[in-house]
Amino acid sequence: MLKINEYTNKNKDLVLEECLNELNLNVDDLLIRESETEAKLFKSKKVKLEVVSKKDIIDFIKDFINNINKSMDIDIKSEIKLEENAIKVLLISNNNSILIGKDGRTLNAIQTLVRQAIMVQTGFKVNVLVDVSNYKERQNYFFAREIKKVCKEVLKSHVDAKLDPMNSYKRRIVHNIVNEYENLSTCSEGEEPNRYVVIKYEEN
Repeated sequence: MLKINEYTNKNKDLVLEECLNELNLNVDDLLIRESETEAKLFKSKKVKLEVVSKKDIIDFIKDFINNINKSMDIDIKSEIKLEENAIKVLLISNNNSILIGKDGRTLNAIQTLVRQAIMVQTGFKVNVLVDVSNYKERQNYFFAREIKKVCKEVLKSHVDAKLDPMNSYKRRIVHNIVNEYENLSTCSEGEEPNRYVVIKYEEN
């Protein structure tokens, strides 16, 4: 179970100071959700902080991976790193192909399960990125290389390119790559799960 610590005070700075002093942590070590309690008769509103330690979340992820280890009967080792906007989980096993699954489906399912488990426990939406022996990193490299080829073709032909439907993560990669090119822009069209990106040529 992940522990959510709650603190209330009339002043935001005071309640944050109380929280940090009690937990003996820095703001960067915590996930914080702020809200206001309703004012009662003759009493002013108070600031409420709900706080979860990132270290506790990492420990929770390790336990979650250990449970997967037991259920799948695979020896899984994990390396977890905190980054600015995400928690990166690298899995290494004696059978990576089973963990990855066809087209990465098992790997994506594990990532979804970890995120949902944290959400259920805490109510916090945490960006957890799970990879197996850098499988996603390699896939993203080849995907980015193909998108750059399409960009060069659009620049040369001045003909817009409609890409295949893809998830929001890959669409974001496309948008970021196209932003590096002058005379190119992107727009997302269609409805999920068939939403796609169009790379457009634009004169200056």
